[in-house]
Amino acid sequence: MTDAPWLVLLGGLVLAFVGGELFLRGVVGFAAWLRIPKALAAATLGAFATSSPEVSVAVNAGLAGEGAVALGDALGSNIVNVGLVLGLVLCIGPLPFQMKEQRREFILALLVPLVVLGILADGVYSRWEATVSLAVFAFWLTLVARHAWRERSAPETQHVPRSGWIPLALSLAGAGLLALAGKFIVMGGTGLGQLFGLDPFFIGVTIVALGTSTPELATAVISKLRGHDEVGVGTILGSNIFNCLFIVGLTGVVAPFEVQPQDVAVSIGFGVATVLCLIPLRGQDLGRHRGLLLLALYAASIFAASLTQVK
Repeated sequence: MTDAPWLVLLGGLVLAFVGGELFLRGVVGFAAWLRIPKALAAATLGAFATSSPEVSVAVNAGLAGEGAVALGDALGSNIVNVGLVLGLVLCIGPLPFQMKEQRREFILALLVPLVVLGILADGVYSRWEATVSLAVFAFWLTLVARHAWRERSAPETQHVPRSGWIPLALSLAGAGLLALAGKFIVMGGTGLGQLFGLDPFFIGVTIVALGTSTPELATAVISKLRGHDEVGVGTILGSNIFNCLFIVGLTGVVAPFEVQPQDVAVSIGFGVATVLCLIPLRGQDLGRHRGLLLLALYAASIFAASLTQVK
């Protein structure tokens, strides 16, 4: 299939939006069955599922000795998630952002990339540093699980599935299609990048990141069109935390790697800038002007990354 990368990309996009529709229905239904807020379910269950392509890239890249690709993918995906994905969604229509409900994930989405930058300042990501990242990720999951238990609401008789098996099955089916979509898009995109002679980190931070973020794009756009705004924002914030702690940590555990700190600093800087753009200035809504700003930041990040290709 790599002989026809454009066809592989097209097939991946189709699978992404079909999977996104199934996954959204499953997460919303499962959250109702568990009696937890949809935003909380999105930040955990949604982040796990939509980041499954990044997991595949992390393991395969680590085994192949290409940790820089996985790192670029994780950091680039964070920029894509907020800059491109939320930027496009906001151009469709405004989104409410309840800082009180998502303060913890918002703060972590800002701080965790800066911690990663500090770890990589020496240009090496060792196995023990990766282990610490995974431990912090496990601690975050524990906090989220405790929060979910406290936030469980009283049972309702309307709009609540009688069984959790159906929404769970929909979520798993959607997640499977999203993972397959991400794989197809990564295959096609990486093939194109290699044809043009691009280096591994640049391929990871641009082409691979765009491909593996397709599940977040599909989920966010479909959530917006279906009126489940909190699912899209929650999934993206959770996915960013997942990428920096679990994906990067998993890559380092599989195989420690070396990177260029200046390239990492540029990507993390743009990632943090896009998250800062989510702070509501007036009221609780993020409008179309914010979407245009996010898209501009995403475009600027691609331009900045392309400068590393100039020899």
